[in-house]
Amino acid sequence: MLKEFKADLHIHTCLSPCGDLGMSPRGIVKEAVDRRIDIIAICDHNSSENTAAVIEASEGKGVTVFPGIEVTSKEEVHIIALFENAENALKLQAIIYQNLEGENDEKVFGMQVVVNAEGEVLRFNQKLLIGAGNLSVEKIVDAIHSLNGLAIAAHIDREGFGIIGQLGFIPPGLELDALEISPRMKLNEARLKFSEYRNYPFLCSSDAHYLDDIGKGTTVFLLEEASFIELRMALKGEGGRAII
Repeated sequence: MLKEFKADLHIHTCLSPCGDLGMSPRGIVKEAVDRRIDIIAICDHNSSENTAAVIEASEGKGVTVFPGIEVTSKEEVHIIALFENAENALKLQAIIYQNLEGENDEKVFGMQVVVNAEGEVLRFNQKLLIGAGNLSVEKIVDAIHSLNGLAIAAHIDREGFGIIGQLGFIPPGLELDALEISPRMKLNEARLKFSEYRNYPFLCSSDAHYLDDIGKGTTVFLLEEASFIELRMALKGEGGRAII
């Protein structure tokens, strides 16, 4: 039987330098539970090192966590990568790290904290996670799909780091699985404003960097269960699965 699941598929942790230090695994999961969000995705900048901790923190809480990464292309476009398991997210992370130059300056960009499920500090990531890598949008999408992931253009309604704001258009033939909009725009408004891209499914996520922002942007999916396979089916409109 199909039923509704509320999802926020773009949440940062304290690993992102622009993320609040309060974005701990248990803090994120608690906010999701309190706001009755069924599915979340952890999408830190260019890294997935805190994803496993959030998945562990979610055990027994009734919240499904998808591993993800917000990848920054060489064109400074943000692409969300979502995966069924943490292993494939880490494989993409390895590709990103090979193409990411520079070191983080904590005084300029903020700390990049790797934590366990309890929020205890394990180490500080020294890579320039906020930076743009050397991979093009096309190569990022191809890499995501090679690992059976979903590639979603992040916050396309924003000028900064949105694919339309950066490139002026979505390249023809780019095999994106969905387009994300920020909480400042409703889905129906986005479909009208970006009607030339109506063949893509649209979804809304919070892009939360603070606990209070979790759930400010959500998408309701019609699914049989809260699984990655079901999410993929909903984006394709298969078997009655859908975005509501």
